[in-house]
Amino acid sequence: MILMAVTDDAISKIKDMILSGELSSGGRLPPEKELSERLGISRSSLREAVKALEVIHVLSVRRGDGTYVTSLEPRLLMDALTFVADLRGDDTLLDLFVVRRILEAAAASIAAGFLTEQELDALDRLLGEVGEDSTVEDLVEHDMRFHRAIAESSHNAHLVSLLDSLASKTVPARIWRGPTRADSGTRTLLHEHREIYQALRDRDASLASALMAAHIAGVEKRLRRAVEA
Repeated sequence: MILMAVTDDAISKIKDMILSGELSSGGRLPPEKELSERLGISRSSLREAVKALEVIHVLSVRRGDGTYVTSLEPRLLMDALTFVADLRGDDTLLDLFVVRRILEAAAASIAAGFLTEQELDALDRLLGEVGEDSTVEDLVEHDMRFHRAIAESSHNAHLVSLLDSLASKTVPARIWRGPTRADSGTRTLLHEHREIYQALRDRDASLASALMAAHIAGVEKRLRRAVEA
């Protein structure tokens, strides 16, 4: 417990160095002996802190060269969330859908104000690439591309990274309950995507947000039924 507290303190101090600008993205940390003395911690505690920060991609240890701050890109830092979600079961998957519903609705609302005509045309073409006779795999791929395109149009890298992490956890569920050719779920998916697209083209942020929330809630509801069954 004492070691954990000391390690947490070391992590906090390194984080403060990054936040203050003393350590910048891509920058190299001072030698271990110098840094431990400056932070007032033991070298063993510093090593544990570095290991922990390496796991979550804040630091990168290059053997024989030194320890560096990573690019700190949102996509890189969100890998830790993906890893944790991988270790959890169906209940966590359902919880992630709740979070995703909130974030997807926000992304659609923001995107309504930022989407360019080119991006809208690209969404339109994407909708035309699938139909009721599409395979489950094709529909899942289409669904991921559709949602990511909207998230990217929010021009918020952190939001895109969060949604990427969440979406990667829900793909297996979507395949599991995925619509077959005889399933009305295919028509529902495509119809809802088309409605969301139209709201975005109309620049109706409130409607786009509401339609997106309802769309994700529908998937969540079907998954919940499958888990309970």
